[in-house]
Amino acid sequence: MAETRDPTMPCGIIRVTALCPLCRYRHNGHWSGHPSRLARTFGKRFGDKAYAFEELVAEQVSARICYELGLPADLHESHASYIAHWLDILKSDKTAIITAAAKADQAFNLLAAYSGYESEPAEEAHEEAPVPAYA
Repeated sequence: MAETRDPTMPCGIIRVTALCPLCRYRHNGHWSGHPSRLARTFGKRFGDKAYAFEELVAEQVSARICYELGLPADLHESHASYIAHWLDILKSDKTAIITAAAKADQAFNLLAAYSGYESEPAEEAHEEAPVPAYA
């Protein structure tokens, strides 16, 4: 997919309009795991646990990017083929979702730093007027 990457973008953000945003940005999640970046262990083939875990991380990265940018996170038909493998991991390791989320957060932060993206600060919670106590 090297030809689909924009060489002017420091993190190689894929500009393929034919892909739905979740698919497009999942590839950026994979990009972040390269040994020269976050050095995540990729699996060797579809179906092995390391591969499925990497896909789970990349999927969470893409969902976060879509959320931050206000893009639709519609599922593509290719997502169905990954779900069974994610379930295998989630059933065998109860902490897998937390570990994947932490790695996805690291990846998002790396991509945001490379692209210069800064998320808007969360709105502060407004204090509500106290509810009167009735005796």
